[in-house]
Amino acid sequence: MKASNKPFVVIVLGPGGSGKGTQAQLLSEKFNLYHLETSEIIERNLAGAKKGDFVLVGGKKYYLLEEKKIREAGELMSPPLITFWVEQKIKELAKEQKGLTTSGSPRTMFEGQALIPLLKKLYGQGNVKVIALKISEKESIWRNSHRQTCELMRHPIMYSPETAKMTKCPLDGSKLLKRKDDDPKVIKIRFKEYNERTYPLLDLFKKEGLKVSEINGEQSVENVHLDILKAL
Repeated sequence: MKASNKPFVVIVLGPGGSGKGTQAQLLSEKFNLYHLETSEIIERNLAGAKKGDFVLVGGKKYYLLEEKKIREAGELMSPPLITFWVEQKIKELAKEQKGLTTSGSPRTMFEGQALIPLLKKLYGQGNVKVIALKISEKESIWRNSHRQTCELMRHPIMYSPETAKMTKCPLDGSKLLKRKDDDPKVIKIRFKEYNERTYPLLDLFKKEGLKVSEINGEQSVENVHLDILKAL
């Protein structure tokens, strides 16, 4: 895919630890796309949530502290709520004539059935591409239990002998943190959730006429990126 004046969308999916956030960020920088990171949207909306705080979607109240508990257990939060938040951002970006790449959205059939028609309407069917990164459960657990994320810009820091004892982000100097849900037991649940609730979306994408490319995510970051560029 060559850079174009017309905005386009690249959906990057994969289980936890597959590198979808890293690859989406690389695509964002290469093609000047907005990186719509679902986990960042969730964390921003849950930050500072107090007892009784809720969001009204379709006439139903979604209590934020309850949603936070669901997420920390490794399960997927209520699809109508996530869809509502993501739709808001997509419409905002389309209005500004900005292309985007997503990491981790859509996550459920509910989200896919709502978001794909919206993306096709706003960007055109031919301008919406799907990349699915594939890794094993063992690799997912190892990567997630070793990863760190910087406090300021959320840069993911991959584990290596050089980064093992690192406490500050080499890119912005902020503190490195481990996510609360990066516990092996929780990661197993998230992997199962991905296989049962997210992976089936690939059939929906194909039925909607979108190009879907499955990429081996267990390669180096560079090789995964090169395979994605070839697929696009």
